[in-house]
Amino acid sequence: MRNAIIMAAGKGTRMKSTLSKVMHPIIDRPMLGYIVDALRAVHVERILIVVGYQAQSIQDAFSDCEFALQEPQLGTGHAIMQCKQLADAKGDTLIINGDGPCIQPETLEKLFQANQDASLTLLSAVLEDGAHYGRIVRDENGNVLSIVEAKDCTPEQREIREINAGMYCFKNEDLFAHIDDLQPNNAQNEYYLTDMVSILANLGKKVNACVIEDRDEVMGINDCVELNKAYVWMQNHINTGWMKQGVQIVDPLRTVIGKDVKIGHDVIIHPNVEILGETEIGDFVEILPGSYIKDAVIGDHAMIDSSKVVSTRVEANQSVGPMAYLHSG
Repeated sequence: MRNAIIMAAGKGTRMKSTLSKVMHPIIDRPMLGYIVDALRAVHVERILIVVGYQAQSIQDAFSDCEFALQEPQLGTGHAIMQCKQLADAKGDTLIINGDGPCIQPETLEKLFQANQDASLTLLSAVLEDGAHYGRIVRDENGNVLSIVEAKDCTPEQREIREINAGMYCFKNEDLFAHIDDLQPNNAQNEYYLTDMVSILANLGKKVNACVIEDRDEVMGINDCVELNKAYVWMQNHINTGWMKQGVQIVDPLRTVIGKDVKIGHDVIIHPNVEILGETEIGDFVEILPGSYIKDAVIGDHAMIDSSKVVSTRVEANQSVGPMAYLHSG
């Protein structure tokens, strides 16, 4: 059985917004939505979201998930302590931050696979500068011994380039058997989930570290500058995928396509176009500059000319626009 815990209790004060950080949108959904989608894609059966700040708005938006309340917020380990409903679950439990929307299902699958013969597998990345990230400490044989948070590092540990990417896959039984062993013995007086590495390693249990290939997949978002970086990454990832499938996107930097959009073959998309929601674009369609399409079906050989098409259908061989607004009703 596959379970997941998403940590989404924080306010995200650096966003300078009254909106919960994980509810800030990227293209056409909250950033948290991308993480839930990726977990569903690898057949995670139970998804539990740890909430705190603006808990109700998150629960309303993701009503098909389970929830645990973290109040007050005393660290990542404390967040997992609130997830009592998973204490008796079987299988593996993946723990992920709610502010990392770029993670791909293929990476989550690798993490689950790497943990088949381990108690814990964590995701790591190798950086030129470890900066504010926790460092991965290994022994002379390469075994993972611990993670040391940046603010608690010795000068020697600050030189380590392999950093904690903030994602973990635990054997659920081991996680909940030892989560209460955590102690707030650190500069922040918080319960660090990262201390589970040394707890399990000292018990003789196997701890893996799986190095991610594309470090941008695990970028976290703390302010609007980083939010934009994730937006651009997602835009490029989606557009590149469609161009590889034969869609002619004239200017990918000025084209925005939602993750759930479906596009046929021999389609031409001109600059300054947004295609969002559950839209389906047929074959041989041309979409001219300045068009906005959301939750619509565009038939084969149709042309959309600088128009807005929302929640309706354009039949095959039809031309719409310029400067038209088609919507349901």
